[in-house]
Amino acid sequence: MPVRITDLREVTRPIASAIRNAYIDFSKMTTSLVAVVTNVERNGRPVVGYGFNSNGRYGQGGLIRERFAGRLTGADPATLLDDSGDNLDPDKVWAALMTNEKPGGHGERSVAVGTIDMAVWDAVAKIAGKPLFRLLAERHGRAADPRVFVYAAGGYYYPGKGLDKLRQEMRGYLDRGYSVVKMKIGGATIAEDRARIEAVLTEIGSQARLAVDANGRFDLETAIAYAKMLRDYPLFWYEEAGDPLDYQLQAALAEFYPGPMATGENLFSHQDARNLIRHGGMRPDRDFLQFDCALSYGLCEYRRTLRMLDAHGWSPSRCIPHGGHQMSLNIAAGLGLGGNESYPDLFQPFGGFPDGVSVENGYIVMPELPGIGFEGKADLAAEMRALAA
Repeated sequence: MPVRITDLREVTRPIASAIRNAYIDFSKMTTSLVAVVTNVERNGRPVVGYGFNSNGRYGQGGLIRERFAGRLTGADPATLLDDSGDNLDPDKVWAALMTNEKPGGHGERSVAVGTIDMAVWDAVAKIAGKPLFRLLAERHGRAADPRVFVYAAGGYYYPGKGLDKLRQEMRGYLDRGYSVVKMKIGGATIAEDRARIEAVLTEIGSQARLAVDANGRFDLETAIAYAKMLRDYPLFWYEEAGDPLDYQLQAALAEFYPGPMATGENLFSHQDARNLIRHGGMRPDRDFLQFDCALSYGLCEYRRTLRMLDAHGWSPSRCIPHGGHQMSLNIAAGLGLGGNESYPDLFQPFGGFPDGVSVENGYIVMPELPGIGFEGKADLAAEMRALAA
């Protein structure tokens, strides 16, 4: 029997928190959880692929249910198959999803498509009976490396959170095996942020490196003022100083900040990524790119981004995606990215690793689970099974 998608389901779930960065708070934050149900059976049950969008962009239930789901379930099943006819072809599925979509406008629809794309890749790898990272490595003619660098993202502004609690948080990440930690800046005065940075650096000492993230808050004058302050410290990177589409600001900042910078999590297409590389002054010998497939049309588009980067002389090892999800972990292990973000204490049950996976000296080892590996995380698997039931 040919492989066929029998249903696509979505549910919007809260991932709310009292935390805030320099731009938004997370008191109303949601995510879309998607299940792509197939007619393939394993152990007497249909194979179901799962996906969800990263934090920072809200759930896309309206777009998924009203616009994209019908394009997929209503497509001729034969047009969605790979050449063998034994599995889905994610690129053909992606093309079906984007039918009658004009170019440009890479905003909320990129999140909706990226969420579905994640579920499709999960299903494809499960049908193949392989971990996604191994499937990707095989298809790209490279050796999979199950060892992936991860860093701990936190250091948010929080009511009543003073320097002692900030230091305690960062110490907790070190105790769990992380070698790089990240904190927010730009939500306080520059003097207050300097004190917060110095407190963290005193706490972590030589055990770890510190990255800072302004979440696009600064105009050029403020971004430069922070750059002059930050260059006094041995930071891992200075992240997203200004608006993600202000390539001129990013390029100008390089004149004032010689250390590594990072940006890209709020760019949602390979065309926007290309404009960053063309016009943003990013330096391939030291800077990092944070494009997140779950927010930017999925892995099909992310592979186009990687091809564009290669053409411009960038190594995939300079890519460390935003989002902290297992999809990007698989891409990192399968396609040779530089690592992945991690949220040890936030956005549960969607963040984190499969149960039993621990961080050692800043790295995790991917488990040999079919698909993306969601079923290895009990609390997340329970949410997913409920949707597919």
